[in-house]
Amino acid sequence: MSTGLPDVFLPYQQRLMAAVSKNAVVVWEKSRRTGFSWAIGAEAVLTASSTRAAGGQDVFYLGYNLEMAREFIDYVGEWGKMITGAAVELDEEIFHDPDHPEKDIKAFRVTFASGFKVLALPSVPRSLRGMQGLVIIDEAAFHDDLPGVLKAAFALLIWGGKVVVLSTHDGEANPFNMLVQDIRAGRLPYYLGRTTFDEALAEGLYKRICLTTDKVWSPSAELAWRDEIIAIYGASADEELFVIPSQGTGAYLSGAVVEKCMRDDLPVIRFAVPESFKMLAEHLRVAEVRDFCERELLPVLKTLDQKLPHVFGQDFGRKRDLSVFWPLAIGTNLLLRTPFVLEMRNVPYTSQEQIVNYVIDRLPKFRAGKFDATGNGGFLAEVAMQRYGERIEAVMLNEPWYRDNMPRWKAVFEDGMIVIPRDREILDDHRLVKLIRGVGRVPDERTGEKDKKRHGDSAVASALAVAASRAEPEVYGYEGAPMRGTGRAAADAFFSTADEQEEAEKAARNAGGFMPSLTRRVYNGV
Repeated sequence: MSTGLPDVFLPYQQRLMAAVSKNAVVVWEKSRRTGFSWAIGAEAVLTASSTRAAGGQDVFYLGYNLEMAREFIDYVGEWGKMITGAAVELDEEIFHDPDHPEKDIKAFRVTFASGFKVLALPSVPRSLRGMQGLVIIDEAAFHDDLPGVLKAAFALLIWGGKVVVLSTHDGEANPFNMLVQDIRAGRLPYYLGRTTFDEALAEGLYKRICLTTDKVWSPSAELAWRDEIIAIYGASADEELFVIPSQGTGAYLSGAVVEKCMRDDLPVIRFAVPESFKMLAEHLRVAEVRDFCERELLPVLKTLDQKLPHVFGQDFGRKRDLSVFWPLAIGTNLLLRTPFVLEMRNVPYTSQEQIVNYVIDRLPKFRAGKFDATGNGGFLAEVAMQRYGERIEAVMLNEPWYRDNMPRWKAVFEDGMIVIPRDREILDDHRLVKLIRGVGRVPDERTGEKDKKRHGDSAVASALAVAASRAEPEVYGYEGAPMRGTGRAAADAFFSTADEQEEAEKAARNAGGFMPSLTRRVYNGV
């Protein structure tokens, strides 16, 4: 209903209109003055001018003041003439509230030959009572009672209506930002879009401005215009143009929320080595790491529930920060249980690889793992991908990843859908996460004692693990590169006896998962 006009609408406007066609509820974070109201005005005309058989229905536009309503109805009038080819009559009317006759509201109406109308009016929840159709809530963050407006609008979905919510941000505690965060956390099944000022420029915003104002476009002119607009907004530019809610420096998770998810019976296993360890002969390092795995890890690994799928996240560190391996068992009720947490301090790369392989090889029904591949973490992620295939993802921990994944991580804690070890340092890590530029992430500060500093390492590992719990990797048979070393030496690096390797292979085949053989094969139900 809204396709076929690629030369008229910019790409982000096209995406908005396509999303409205395909989804019952669309929410869009946007920069100021990027033409979203203009584009949704065309969608309103396409909807109201269509017959019922073609998907036509009434359209109700709610701005936060009368001037917005009037501006939008002007857009509708312009689009109506272009799309329908007929003159469009704009009417003013008074909306009467039977419960509050003293609160009559001025509204603007355009009626089409289809019999459907576009009605634009200020934001009042009661104005949608008894209505049916497409509801457009523009600059939602600035409505006086957005929760009330949304409640009234969502009632229209029952009989096939749709709801579109467009807005720039107005603070992290604003109901619009809460709505956005709930969508990112997976609490609400709505379509979420996002367009910043720079994204709009990259997709032709300034070129379109030049076209409509008879200016000559050039890269230098666009850059100068961008700088001018940013200077005009000043300190508000991040929020107004770059879709970053203001006042975003507070704690992301409260200590009380984290503590409610903590349990006493979940161990934290810590392995630290002196600086001289890396200079030991290889066979000595391998032997000492194997002894640690068998002494500290194997007893815990043997207690894992063989019937439950397992995933993990790993935040990588070598000298300054910790490496934290965080497994999760996914219960039948979707509760995420942390059977243990493994922390490694100052452990060489190859020794970390040996330890991580030892653990993953023994995770029942291993489903997915996400490694911090930022910087030197790329080594461990790469060798794990070679060994375990598509179930491993190398994650670059950047702002887009945090924006997309931290709301869901936060939600599992707030909803009590995860249990973690009761440990003071893990609590400190999780409390360290802050809302920075509208995104939950670890700031550039450290906690802990001298020579035992932490940088929110376990919080990042648990966030990666929660993300892995939602992964659906494709697993297929393949043969990768052989392990380092051959024969008995290679087997000894990962298994204390040949019988143990044979037993692990048999268990893995029975579980339909990875068989830790010397040729690194992945079996799927063999």
